[in-house]
Amino acid sequence: MLVPGPTYDEVVSRFRWEVPERYNIGVDVCDRHAADPDRLALIYVDPGGREETFSFARLRALSNRLANALRAQGLERGDRLGILLPQCPETALAHIAAYKLGAVAVPLFTLFGPDALEYRLANSSARGIVTDADNLPKIFEIRERLPGLRFVIAVGDGAPEGAQPFWPLLEQGSDRFEPVDTAADDPALIIYTSGTTGPPKGALHAHRTLLGHLPGVEFPHEFFPRPGDLFWTPADWAWIGGLIDVLLPSWHHGVPVLAYRARKFDPEEAFWRIGRHRVRNAFLPPTALRMMRQVPDPGRFGVRLRTVGSGGESLGEDTLAWGREALGLTINEFYGQTEVNLVVGNCAAVMEVRPGSMGRPIPGHRVAVLGEDGTPLPPGEMGEIAVRRPDPVMFLGYWGNPGATERKFTGEWCRTGDLARADTDGYLWFQGRTDDLIMSAGYRIGPTEIEDCLMQHPAVARAAVIGSPDPVRGEVVKAFVALAPGHEPGPETARGIQDHVKRRLAAHEYPREVEFVESFPVTATGKIKRDELRRRDREQKARRQGG
Repeated sequence: MLVPGPTYDEVVSRFRWEVPERYNIGVDVCDRHAADPDRLALIYVDPGGREETFSFARLRALSNRLANALRAQGLERGDRLGILLPQCPETALAHIAAYKLGAVAVPLFTLFGPDALEYRLANSSARGIVTDADNLPKIFEIRERLPGLRFVIAVGDGAPEGAQPFWPLLEQGSDRFEPVDTAADDPALIIYTSGTTGPPKGALHAHRTLLGHLPGVEFPHEFFPRPGDLFWTPADWAWIGGLIDVLLPSWHHGVPVLAYRARKFDPEEAFWRIGRHRVRNAFLPPTALRMMRQVPDPGRFGVRLRTVGSGGESLGEDTLAWGREALGLTINEFYGQTEVNLVVGNCAAVMEVRPGSMGRPIPGHRVAVLGEDGTPLPPGEMGEIAVRRPDPVMFLGYWGNPGATERKFTGEWCRTGDLARADTDGYLWFQGRTDDLIMSAGYRIGPTEIEDCLMQHPAVARAAVIGSPDPVRGEVVKAFVALAPGHEPGPETARGIQDHVKRRLAAHEYPREVEFVESFPVTATGKIKRDELRRRDREQKARRQGG
């Protein structure tokens, strides 16, 4: 746990990792707090608005029953268990039970279609899956092509032939279970990457990854936990941002969590829920924050947030200013990726928060910007963000893909594939993916700074920047722009946007080409697929040249 100090350097100097040799996530986040029968763990709001609470003691009994039921279905230590559920108690119980069994959880996003689910279940060789009535048809559609999938457990009223009913199955099991004695380095879960640069890869994490995540939660949430803290996120628990940035770290500390996931994010309802349930801590992705900015006077909902963390893309100065004015706090941005998460961040309590910066290395993690030869670069030079091992947050490797695992490392450095610059104070400034690097007339240009600049223009609602082939410069900067309401596409609007970037950044960085779009291709987590935009752009140019 982080020890508060007056400065960032003081906090870093005081930090020490405490990772025991034997460690089990399920025991840590549940059983450890179950001695008090009334200690609150979860507030669950179902789709109909009905509220139900769960104590840690109740979660222990139910997860023990589920662990016994899973073992009866043939799930053993090391087997993979798919979990295809939204934010709900059954999701948490499936994770806890899998960890207690020594099995490997495979969280799956409910918006995945049959093809995406088949790929992940086949790739992980999942032995069983826990899902619900909404997603059961997708599993039945692909089940014949998954010979290794031995059982399906379904949440909901009644289970069709070929599936076991979740709650009746639990009732058959004992509420006593002896958790498997796992090492901290034993496999615990496989989280698939979002697939922005190719087919998704399964990042295999050990039980220790939860302990490795703790500083990255405690730091941007202002030395979490504090008395009265209660956590919520709209991010799905199938993603690392919902599961290990919110749910499991909160329960490690015995802090209750609100589980509520609307079918469609409603910013007014989000504020209402935050006020009603006295949420004190929230992880809010940038997309959610942009929508919440449109809600006037959030204080009328009784919002009393203590901390807000955000990550995934830069918030920009306007959103930071809104957070201070409307919420009375500084939104602390942080950075990580599925393989090595929450390693850079901000903490307004001990450091200046600089708009556009990801922050500084979180205590306990050794982060550098590397050149192409794998050596750390001096401040001001753009290179690849890398994290040095050993580090308890770091993944064990890509499931079934040792070649990709080997390519991820240069010596002891785990290379993220993300570009950044470090300033003289150690703040990191994201510049884009290595795949997104634009080489124009000898200049190395990252897209993120240009996108941030574009977002400052009143006509721009969202933007993405790529390198477009050019016979003279090699590549030119091209911007895809979705316009804000009240603005029309055309040459005059494009020139205004181009001049805006010229004035604010540099002549070589302005978008020489601007294409107006209605929407963007995005991953399931809402990240723009620049590779898809590059493909579309190259096809357009090839057709024009052919014509």
